[in-house]
Amino acid sequence: MSDFDYANDSMLEMYLFESTTLLDQLDEILLQSEKDENLSSDNVNEIFRIMHTIKGSSAMMEFDTISHVSHKLEDLFYIIRDNGIDDEYFQELFDLVLGVSDFLKEEVEKIRQGQKPSGENEELISDITDLLDRMNGNTSAKQSAPKKQSPPDKTPAPAAKEAAPALVETVPAVSAEPAGDSSQGGQNTYHMHVNFNADCQMENIRAFMLVNKLEAVGKVLTTIPEELNANKDASSIISQNGFYFSMSTDLSKEEISTMAKGTLSVYTVEFIDALPTSAAKTSPAATAAAASDTGAAKVTAAANTSDAGDTGKGKPGTKQQNLINVDLNKLDTLMDLVGEIVITESMVSGSADLVGLELENFNRAARQLRKLTDELQDIVMSIRMVPIAATFQKMRRIVRDMGKKLDKDVDLVLMGEATEVDKTIIDGIADPLMHLVRNAMDHAIEDKAGRVTAKKDPVGRIILSAQNIGGDIIISVSDDGKGLDAEMILEKAKAKGLLTKPETEYTEKEIFNLLTVPGFSTKEAVTEFSGRGVGMDVVKKNIEKIGGTVTIESTKGTGTNIFFKIPLTLAIIASMEISVGKNIYAIPISNIRESFKAAGNQLLSDPDGNEMIMIRGVCYPIIRLHKVFHIQEAQTEITEGILLLVDSGDRLACILADELLGKHQVVVKPLPVYLSRYAAKGVGIAGCTILGDGSISLILDVQGILNQY
Repeated sequence: MSDFDYANDSMLEMYLFESTTLLDQLDEILLQSEKDENLSSDNVNEIFRIMHTIKGSSAMMEFDTISHVSHKLEDLFYIIRDNGIDDEYFQELFDLVLGVSDFLKEEVEKIRQGQKPSGENEELISDITDLLDRMNGNTSAKQSAPKKQSPPDKTPAPAAKEAAPALVETVPAVSAEPAGDSSQGGQNTYHMHVNFNADCQMENIRAFMLVNKLEAVGKVLTTIPEELNANKDASSIISQNGFYFSMSTDLSKEEISTMAKGTLSVYTVEFIDALPTSAAKTSPAATAAAASDTGAAKVTAAANTSDAGDTGKGKPGTKQQNLINVDLNKLDTLMDLVGEIVITESMVSGSADLVGLELENFNRAARQLRKLTDELQDIVMSIRMVPIAATFQKMRRIVRDMGKKLDKDVDLVLMGEATEVDKTIIDGIADPLMHLVRNAMDHAIEDKAGRVTAKKDPVGRIILSAQNIGGDIIISVSDDGKGLDAEMILEKAKAKGLLTKPETEYTEKEIFNLLTVPGFSTKEAVTEFSGRGVGMDVVKKNIEKIGGTVTIESTKGTGTNIFFKIPLTLAIIASMEISVGKNIYAIPISNIRESFKAAGNQLLSDPDGNEMIMIRGVCYPIIRLHKVFHIQEAQTEITEGILLLVDSGDRLACILADELLGKHQVVVKPLPVYLSRYAAKGVGIAGCTILGDGSISLILDVQGILNQY
C-alpha cells in the first residue's frame, strides 16, 4: 500500500490525471466497438497498451490492487491480440472489461479523495481468470487455424446486417443526387420548405430531429443546408431562409405534413416543385458520402471513433501539436491577475485627475493598453476552455447500461462536441446532463413494443448538442420519446399542493417548469434510476449556480427538448451599466433583450393592479429597481426613465432604471463576508465589480429578481 502524501505529491497528481484519461479512453473504445459489433486489431492493441500503462504506473505508486487487476486484464488482451476472440465470448468480454473499468475508476477516485484503496478484488480477478482459461482452452485447439483479430461476420444475424444502415441514419445530411435515383416503385418524392418558430434558436438541431422523424417513414434524399450536425453555419442559414429537403416515401402529402407539423417548433410546412439551385452545389465530401450506404456507414463510424491513433504520417505540411498539462489552480490565479489588470486599466484610463485635460499621447497609449489588455484577457480565457466532447462521451456509458437493464434500444447522437467551454462550467454541467439522460432513458423513451405501437422507429434517439450563440453556450438534451403530459403534471402538482394560482391560469410553459420544483416526480414507483423526487430541481439549481437557465419544451407523443443557456465563462463578463438614483448596477448583456423609452399609451395594469407594458402585442410586467433595493431620489416616472426587457430563461420582464451608462467588461467578484446575507439566490444580487473610479458596482441577478417580483 502506498504511503505517499496524498495532498502534496506532484507525482500522484500526474498519476491520477493519466489514469483518469486512460480509463475514459478505454470506455470510449469499448462502447464504440460494442456498437460496431467489431473489436478491431487497432482497438485490441490500444486496450492492451492502456492496461499495460495503468499496471506499470500503479505498481510504481504501490497501488497493488489496481496493478493486479490491470495486469490480469492485460494478460487477457494479450491472448486476444494473438488469437482473436470467438463470438460466444464477445458480449461477455465487454461486460467484464466495463466492470473492470468501473472498479478502477472507483479506486482512482478513492485515491483522489485521500482514502486508502480497497483490498484485492478476488471476484473480479476470478472472473478475468475464468474467461482467460476458457479462451485459452479454445484457442489451444486452434493453433493451426488462421489467427483473427475480430469477430467473424455475423451474416446470419439480422441485427448485424442492419448495423451499417443504422449508422447512416444518424447522419441525415446527404448530397443532392437526383430524386428519381433514390425513389422506388410506388413511392412519391416530395420537395419541402419548413420554417421554425422565430427566436427558437438551434434551428439545425430542430431540423436534424425533423429529418430523424421522417426517416422512419421514408428516405430523406437531400437537405439544404447539408451536414446539419457538423456545419457551424447551418443554424443561421435555416433561421434566415428556412429548411429545404427532399424525401421519398409511400405516404401522402397530408400524412407527411401532419408528421412534420407535429415536430417541436415547426411553424410552417410547404410543398414546393423543386429545391433551390444551391442544392446542386454539393461538396465533394458529401457526394462521396452518398455514393453508397456502406461507404457512408464507414465514414460515420470513422468520425465517431477517437483520432488518438492518427499520427499524421504521410500528411505533408501538418504540424505536431505541442501540449502541456497545467495545474488548474495556476490558471485560476492567472485569471485573477488578468482581472486585476482589467480593473487597474479602467482606473488609470478613467481617473478623475484626467478630466478636462488634452493628453493626446496619453490617450493613444491608453488605447493601446486597452487593446493589449483585451487580447491578454481573450488568450487567458481561451486557455481555460476545454471541448465538451469528454463530458458528452461519458453519457454513452449511461445509455448503454440503462438500455440493457430496461431492455430499450437507444441511439445516442452527439452534436457540437468540439464546442469549448470554461473548465469551471464543464464541471458544473456534468451532473445535470447525467440526470437528464437518465430521465430520458427511464421516463421518455418507450420500450420497443411501445414504439412500434406508436409507429415510431424501434430504436429510440437521444440527442446531446452544444452550440455557441453570442456570449453563451446552449446545450440541449432532446429525445423522440413520449413527451410530457401537461394535464398529468398539473394534476400531480395539485395533489402535492405545489400550485400557487388557479390551475386554469397556468400556461404550458409554466406547467413544464413545475418539474423543477423540489420533490416533484412523475414516476409512480421508486426504481434504481428515478422516482425519489430528486432530479430536475437539482438540474435547475446546478445550472443556476453557474449563471445559466433551463428551458423545457415538449409535445405529447413526439418528444422533449431541454435547453441549458450558460455563459461561456464566469470570471469576466460583458455587462450594461445602469444608474438608479445615485447607485450604479451592472446587468449581464446575456440577460438583456432590448432597451427602450416607454410611451404613455403602452402602459396598463393587470386586474391585481400590477404595472404592465405592451410591446408588439405582448404584455410584460414592470419591475422598479428603486423599490427592489429601497433607493431614494430615483426616477419614478416610467416614461422619463429607461426600460430594459430582460430574459431569465423561463420568463421575461421589464426593469426600470434611470439611465444607461454604457457597455463594459466587468470582473465578477464575490460579495464581501459582511454582505453574505445578500449572496443567497433570490435576493437579486449575483456579485460585485470594481469600476474605473474605484467604486463598487453590484451585478444584478436577473433570475432572482424576476422570481421574487
